[in-house]
Amino acid sequence: IYSASGKLGRERSLIATRPVRHPHHSISIPALVGGGTIPQAGEVSFSHHGVLFLDEFPEFSRNVLESLRQVLEDGVVTIARAHSAVEFPANFMLVAAMNPCPCGYFTDPRKPCKCSAPQIDRYLSRVSGPLLERIDIHVEVPAVPIAALRDVQSGTDSETMRGDVLRALAVQRERFGADTTVTN
Repeated sequence: IYSASGKLGRERSLIATRPVRHPHHSISIPALVGGGTIPQAGEVSFSHHGVLFLDEFPEFSRNVLESLRQVLEDGVVTIARAHSAVEFPANFMLVAAMNPCPCGYFTDPRKPCKCSAPQIDRYLSRVSGPLLERIDIHVEVPAVPIAALRDVQSGTDSETMRGDVLRALAVQRERFGADTTVTN
């Protein structure tokens, strides 16, 4: 995908790591899912076998978000033109982040929310139910006090986490053997 789109450059001939893409919330439908007079891949295809991270999820245009529904269902993007159709792979993990309300403090125990109930409802309704149904895991992440972030003693360091992930991938490769499953 990267090579066919001319995104590798002369110094790289192969993508050796899983892609992580994070487009801005002002992205257009063709830039996200692909399109154009001469069909081109979009961010969902550049995220193939990787992660597409959409920060400030409700800030994306509703039409842009709705364009993800079929892609998440099929794992491919089909761009049909008058006499032909082009298919781009788009099997990716969608990670989306959003605030609980426009001001971001609806569930914060330390700061009061300044949003009215209708404002919160309008904000949350920007993401449709059918799209939310295609997202398998929903997690509310509470605000973390700054003091906890400064505590370097808590948690696991990045190198240890990296080792854990690499060991898990090795176990998975062994488990699936000759199967065509790449990740789960």
